[in-house]
Amino acid sequence: MRSKENKKGNSKSLRKEQLAWDKLDNTANLFPVIATEDMTNVYRISVTLTEEIDRVLLQEALNRILPQFSVFRMRLRMGIFWYYFEENTRPAPIVREEYSHPGAYIDKSRNNHYMFRVTYFKCRINLEVFHALTDGAGGITFLKELVYQYLRLKYPDILKEDKDKISSGIFLDKEDSYVKNFKKGHAKVYKSEKALTLNGERLPGDEMGVVHGYLPVDELKAAAKKYGVTINQYLVGVFIYAVYKEYLKEQPSRIPIRCCVPVNLRPYYDSHTMKNFFAMVFATFKPEKEKYTFSEVLEIVAEDLKKQITPENLNNIMSYNVSNEKNWILRAVPLVVKNFVMKQVYGVSARATSATVTNIGNIELKEPYKRYVEHFYVTLSMSKGQNMKGGICSYNGMLTFTFSSVLMDLSIQKSFFQIIAKDGVLVAIESNGAYYE
Repeated sequence: MRSKENKKGNSKSLRKEQLAWDKLDNTANLFPVIATEDMTNVYRISVTLTEEIDRVLLQEALNRILPQFSVFRMRLRMGIFWYYFEENTRPAPIVREEYSHPGAYIDKSRNNHYMFRVTYFKCRINLEVFHALTDGAGGITFLKELVYQYLRLKYPDILKEDKDKISSGIFLDKEDSYVKNFKKGHAKVYKSEKALTLNGERLPGDEMGVVHGYLPVDELKAAAKKYGVTINQYLVGVFIYAVYKEYLKEQPSRIPIRCCVPVNLRPYYDSHTMKNFFAMVFATFKPEKEKYTFSEVLEIVAEDLKKQITPENLNNIMSYNVSNEKNWILRAVPLVVKNFVMKQVYGVSARATSATVTNIGNIELKEPYKRYVEHFYVTLSMSKGQNMKGGICSYNGMLTFTFSSVLMDLSIQKSFFQIIAKDGVLVAIESNGAYYE
C-alpha cells in the first residue's frame, strides 16, 4: 500500500516538473507589481461582427485555438527573485456575456488561472488581456485567429478551411526581443517632472465611460497632410489641444500636458514576438503664453514625437530598461524588496504623465472573412494619475478613436471630435451607457 502511495506521489511530482515555464519579458516584470483592482493593467480589443454572437460556438473556437498559443496558455507564479510564467493545463476560460466595464480586474482564481478573458455582447466579441502576457500586437493576433475560427464554425459550408489550424504565415515566437536586441551604452530616458493630472467629478461606482469616434482614414490623411504631419501625430496633437482648450481654458500653466505614446518596436528590429515589445515616448506641451492656436500646438507635439521616434532613441530607451533588469545587484534582491522599490519608482514616473494615447495600427483580415466584420476597437484601463486615455486602430478604411475615462465631464471628448470635424473629417460617435445612467 505504501509503495502505491509513493508511486502516486512521484507521478504527481513528475507531472508538475514537466510543466513548461517562461520568464516575463522586460516590460512585463512591472505589471504584476503595480496591478490592483482599480489600476488593472488590462486592455480590451473588441471586434463587431455583422450578426449576434453564438456563445457556444465562441467557446468552441477558443477551446480550439488556445492550445496553439503558448503565450496565452500561461499562469503567473511568484518566485523568490522574479515573477514567472508556468504552463496552464486547465480548460480554457469560460466565455461569458459581458458583465463588467472594459479592462476590469481579472480575478485569476475565477478564470481558471488564465490572464485573459473572452466576453461578448450582441454582435461584439471582447478580448481582455493582462498586459504582462503581451501588448496590443500580440492581442490582435490572438483575436483575429479567434474570429477566423468562430466564423468557420458558424459558416461551415462557406468557410471550409481546416477548422483546427491557425492561419499560415503568422508567428508564434516567444522570444524576449528586449533582451535579444539589448546594447550596452545608454542615457537616462524618463522624465520625473510632474505633469498635469486630469481631475474632476468621477462617474459613480467603478463605471468607465467609453466614447468611440469613427473617422474615414482617407479624410484623416488629408487633414494631417494639410499640417505636414502623420495621422498619429495629428491625433495626439488634437488630444493635447483639446485638453489645453477645455481643461486649462487656454491659460498658461507651469505644469505641462504630457501624453504617453507607446511605439511598437517590432518593425525596427524585424521581430515577430508574441510577447510585449514596445517603448514609451512622450509628447509634451507646456503653455507658457495665452491663446495658442491649434496649428502651434500641433507643430510642437509633432516635432517632439518626430525627435523621439528614431531608431537611435528607441534603442536607447529599450537598452536603458533592459540594463536595470541585467543589473546583477538588482537580480540578487528578493522579489518582496524589488516590489517595494519598483512601486516607488513607478509612483514617481506616473506623476510625469497626464494621459496615454496608443495606436495598434491597421488591422487586416483575410478574404472571405472580412465581409462578416464591421469594426475593431481598443479600450485602455486607467493608470495611476491617468483618468483618461485614448486607443486607436483602423480597419477597412475606417479609423476608430476610443476614449476611456472615469470622469463625468465630456468636454475634452467633444472638443476633440469637433476639431477634427472642422478639418473636413466626417465623424460618427457612439458611447456606452455610463454617461446616461
